[in-house]
Amino acid sequence: MSESFLIYGATGYTGRLIAELAVAQSLRPLLAGRSAAALATLAGELGLDYRVAPLADAAALDAALAGVAAVLHAAGPFAHTAQPMVDACLRNRVHYLDITGEIAVFEALARRSAEAQAAGISLLPGVGFDVVPTDCLAAHLHARLPGATHLALAFRSVGSTWSRGTLRTMLEDIDRLGAIREQGKIRRVPAAWKTRAVDFGRGPVTCVTIPWGDVATAFYSTGIPNIEVYGVFPPAARRLLLASRWVGGLLAAAPMQRVLKLAIGAGAPGPSADQRSQGFSLVWGEVRDDQGQTRVSRLRTPEGYQLTALTSLAAVQRVLAGGIPSGFQTPSLAFGADFIMQMAGVTRTDLA
Repeated sequence: MSESFLIYGATGYTGRLIAELAVAQSLRPLLAGRSAAALATLAGELGLDYRVAPLADAAALDAALAGVAAVLHAAGPFAHTAQPMVDACLRNRVHYLDITGEIAVFEALARRSAEAQAAGISLLPGVGFDVVPTDCLAAHLHARLPGATHLALAFRSVGSTWSRGTLRTMLEDIDRLGAIREQGKIRRVPAAWKTRAVDFGRGPVTCVTIPWGDVATAFYSTGIPNIEVYGVFPPAARRLLLASRWVGGLLAAAPMQRVLKLAIGAGAPGPSADQRSQGFSLVWGEVRDDQGQTRVSRLRTPEGYQLTALTSLAAVQRVLAGGIPSGFQTPSLAFGADFIMQMAGVTRTDLA
């Protein structure tokens, strides 16, 4: 009997974390990706089967999806990898989930909702740290103030760092590091366009606007037309974001991209096991209506990559259990605002 779901990109930093946790939870996913050697090594370590399928090979993808009910796609940057996998899932009537945080990918999948409904499958991107905690918090805040017209979200990572895959994705968007939603439309703005002091529960810290996935997804989840997302960065990183306004085009040029990606590749693949176990993330959200009423709530979650493994596996199991609508979904639309509260180590506090 075939395994019920497949992890694509299983040999990457986050894909491996997901696969290891799946085995720890007594799940038996298929592993997949483009490198036969890396897959064989990982599959041997975990006692799982694997299938080799480059994304550019439609026939190989179709073969990899044979007998599979859902794909958990973990190979980014998703701007390059999502479309071929979504095409394959539509052809083979296989549910699609991924861990992207890329606005353009969310919007592209939302436009394919009717295709997914016709195929009887769900398109469910963003089931990792991007965007489960923020999306669920947005839905929770909307329930607290249903007439909200403005949403601000912010997050802070404590004791952790970025993976190489995340850094590569950020690098590819170096000349597009600003986006908000205004009156229902996504608007490109300069990097670090606005600054705001946010209290995550440990005193105010400086945050700047970032093009986080909720600029796309929170609109579908809540209908709130004005959305901004903020992140906490060290002063040096904030200066780099500001500098990208003027040199982003140079950094986005192909020769510079190659040099910078080589530098990223020479670094650590991602947070260490100690960083993942000891680190944590703080999430803050505020909604406001036209009468000036506000509501504020906060989350504390496990470290981001640790949380991604937890939420993505929980999401795929919920999809496999049935009852999730077909078509494009956000995490909170599919599973409810309290989905994040089902993860170990998550707490939520309602303030004003």
